[in-house]
Amino acid sequence: MLKLGAHQSISGGYHEALNRIINIGGNCLQIFSSSPRGWSFAKADESEVKLFLTLKSKFLIDPIYFHASYLVNLADKGRIGHLSKMSLIAEMKIAPKLKIKGSIVHLGSYKNKNPLLPLLDGRSRVVTDQKKYQILISNIKEILSKTPKESLFIIENAGNRKIGQTLEEISQIIKDLSDNRVRLCLDSCHLFSNGYKFEEKEELEKFLEKLKSLQLFDKLECWHLNDSRDLFNSEKDRHANIGQGTMNIEEFKTLLNHPKTKNYPFIIETPGFKNEGPDKKNLDILKSLLVS
Repeated sequence: MLKLGAHQSISGGYHEALNRIINIGGNCLQIFSSSPRGWSFAKADESEVKLFLTLKSKFLIDPIYFHASYLVNLADKGRIGHLSKMSLIAEMKIAPKLKIKGSIVHLGSYKNKNPLLPLLDGRSRVVTDQKKYQILISNIKEILSKTPKESLFIIENAGNRKIGQTLEEISQIIKDLSDNRVRLCLDSCHLFSNGYKFEEKEELEKFLEKLKSLQLFDKLECWHLNDSRDLFNSEKDRHANIGQGTMNIEEFKTLLNHPKTKNYPFIIETPGFKNEGPDKKNLDILKSLLVS
C-alpha cells in the first residue's frame, strides 16, 4: 500500500493535523511539535495525547514524523546549540507517547570558507570545520542519550553543499554516531539541487547503489517529494508544486513505482496551488503517476 502524505499544520492542536491530512487524501503525516520559528518546546497533556491517538487509529494515519524547528543548529556550542538540544530532547521525548516515529532534522552548518583553497572561478572553497563537527557529534550523542530508545533521529540531506550534509557527509556522521536510531530522510528537491536526478529507472538504480556503497540504504527511513523552483545542480533549496518546477515529472513516477523505493513513506512539503501549503492537488498528481 502506497504511503503518501504531507506536512500539515498543528494549529488548534496536534489532532487537527490528522483531520487536515485525511481531508487532502493522505495516509501518513509530518508535523512540527511547536512553532518552527521560535523556541517554544513540545508538550502535550493527557487529553491531547488521547485525542491524537484516537484519531490516528480511526483514520489509519501511519507513519507520522516530527520535523524539527528551522532554528536548530547542532554545530553551535553556544546558546543556539543549547536550545537546539533542548528542543529536540523535548520533541523526541513526547514522540513515543503520540506513536510518532521520531524527528526529521536539518543539522545546521559545520562548514567554513577557506580562502587558501580557491576554486577555478576564484571563489573560496568550503571545508569542514573540525571543531564544529565534533560539537555536532557531541550534541547529537547527548540528545540520543536523553531520549527514549524508540524515538528516531532522522537526518535530512541538505540542498546546499556549503552547509554540509551531502550523502558522503551524512554517511560519515552516521558512522561516527554509531547508533541504530540515526536514520536518513531524502528530499527529491535537495537531491536535484545537488546533481541527482531520476528521470530513468537506471539513474535511480545507480543512485541506490551509491547509497549502498555509503552504507546509507539500510538507514533510509522516508522521502520528501518536492519539485524544485531552481535549475538542476543549483545548490538551492526552494520547493515547487509537483509538475510546476524544473524537475521532470518522470522523476516522481520513477520513485513512486520502483520496487526498491515504492514502499517508503513519501511526504510532500510543497507550497500548494493556492499557496496555502501542501494540498490535495499535489497528492492527486502523485497518485496519478502510479502504475498498477
